[in-house]
Amino acid sequence: MADYPLPVFHFQVEWGGTKIGFAEVSGLEIEQQVIEYRDGASPVYSSLKMPGIPKYSNITLKRGILPADNEFFDWLNTTKLNKVERRDLVISLLNEEHEPVMTWKVRNSFPVKVEGPGLKATGNEVAIESIEIAHEGLKIENE
Repeated sequence: MADYPLPVFHFQVEWGGTKIGFAEVSGLEIEQQVIEYRDGASPVYSSLKMPGIPKYSNITLKRGILPADNEFFDWLNTTKLNKVERRDLVISLLNEEHEPVMTWKVRNSFPVKVEGPGLKATGNEVAIESIEIAHEGLKIENE
């Protein structure tokens, strides 16, 4: 049997222990920042490059709006001065048996932006809301 790449359309998000359906997840990025250094006596006219601190992109989650569901806004409103309710998220890519085959574990996330849908009188699509979250770490696990 041939090995095929995994499709992106079958996934789940565990949100504070609860599995919630989202239409789209983006921003699962890790960047290794580079430290450059050169001393004045170096015979080479370029800098040394060393690995620095990892940098994690914000993650955006999008879903269809349900009546009387304000969870995104409620979470954003937990922000008080420099304190906010933080949550760990688990984002899993699933196989045909609905089992995780690749997992992204997000540590200490909190909301930084909530965006409502673009309203259009001639629109013919589902109203989508999004939440952008910052976090302090992203761990990738293959099952």
